[in-house]
Amino acid sequence: MLANNFAADVVGELKKVTWPTRKEAGRLTLAVFAICLIVGVYLGIIDVVLAKVLGILTTAQ
Repeated sequence: MLANNFAADVVGELKKVTWPTRKEAGRLTLAVFAICLIVGVYLGIIDVVLAKVLGILTTAQ
């Protein structure tokens, strides 16, 4: 009984959703991939720089 009410509520809410068009979904997906790539490269550069600095600091005695 409770599961039926829940399922009906879910279906009702899903009918209210404004779904993106195929073109919008593709554009937004590309934006997410681009941002992930940019952040990944940025973090990779920071990692390499900090590793070099740490290497210099630990070997300079």
